[in-house]
Amino acid sequence: MLQSGQAASPAEPGRTGEALRVRGSGSRVVYDTLRQEILSLTLQPGSPLDETALSERFGMSRTPVREGLQRLVADDLATTLPNRNTVVTPIDFAGLPAYFEALSLMYRVTTRGAALRDRRDLAAVRARQAEFAAAVGAQDALAMIEANREFHVAIAEIHGNPHFIALFARLLDQGRRILRLYYSSFDDRLPRQYVEEHEAMMAAIEAGEAAAADRLAAAHAAQIVRQIQEFLARDLADPIELP
Repeated sequence: MLQSGQAASPAEPGRTGEALRVRGSGSRVVYDTLRQEILSLTLQPGSPLDETALSERFGMSRTPVREGLQRLVADDLATTLPNRNTVVTPIDFAGLPAYFEALSLMYRVTTRGAALRDRRDLAAVRARQAEFAAAVGAQDALAMIEANREFHVAIAEIHGNPHFIALFARLLDQGRRILRLYYSSFDDRLPRQYVEEHEAMMAAIEAGEAAAADRLAAAHAAQIVRQIQEFLARDLADPIELP
């Protein structure tokens, strides 16, 4: 890679573009790897994300590391402190009631709205549901969380409001670490009930039964929220080192 201020030689006309692609690939590797570790709680809330240490770990310069960290900050998975150090964003347990209220509303709005649409192609929803059911059967918590997110986003896409899609996707992403804690309370053996509730919502959407879709979505959200709250109240003595 060219050093700052050094021009590409005539023998290497594509070198600069190649360097940019490599740098972009490097930042993506940093982002993808750290994102997965944050969402799985391998990197605990409050853990430092030191550019120098990460540069050594990934075997690359600090520039792609910094770019990867900036993407994590934009996703609210990392936080830059006043001293300019970066850490894994702490889980805002105090803000969970407001989060749950917004999440529950989006479950209802998107599921009911999908049932009201004249064109209701559930192919993508069924595919995501199959992935979710397979992940539940395999007791793969991270795959469950990912497939659950994609299932509900696919329903929101049938509804079609781009603002709801973006908001719901962001809320589901923000809740991934909470779901990871919650699934661990089952030893990653998620009850079949979740799969069945998804199936019932799909059936209501396909039948165009908006009231039933709304009711099922509300019940689905409520039982998830209730069980997460009970888990946190009962078992979150100190399973992770919170800042």
